[in-house]
Amino acid sequence: MPPVEFREQKLIAELKKLYHIVEGVKAVVIVNIDGLLVSSYPVDDEENPHETPTSSPQVAAMSATLVGLAEKTLVRLAQGKLERLLMEAEEGTMVVYPAGRTAVAVLVDKNANMAHVLFATKQAAAEIAAILAG
Repeated sequence: MPPVEFREQKLIAELKKLYHIVEGVKAVVIVNIDGLLVSSYPVDDEENPHETPTSSPQVAAMSATLVGLAEKTLVRLAQGKLERLLMEAEEGTMVVYPAGRTAVAVLVDKNANMAHVLFATKQAAAEIAAILAG
């Protein structure tokens, strides 16, 4: 009989896969709609918190707020359901995909292949939504 795999293990496996398969991914997090951190990879380093800043509670709260604002804005503008949120900056890009009652946020290098990032993140978000749905 195969060992039982718990939901948290499945989530971490999905985050690890996205992190290792897509070149340029710096960090991946799952946040719920209330702004709480569900899971992250790489895991937070207590000694070097700036190495994985996306796994902080503040970033989780801000990401959930951004998704909420984007969803409300799109409803107000009659543009339909949010598919993804993309924020580009001087040093990198953050992509956020809804995943059920959570969202998957990926921080990537500026030079990453965005087509690959978007494709892989969309697939990961669908898988994460399925894992969380039970």
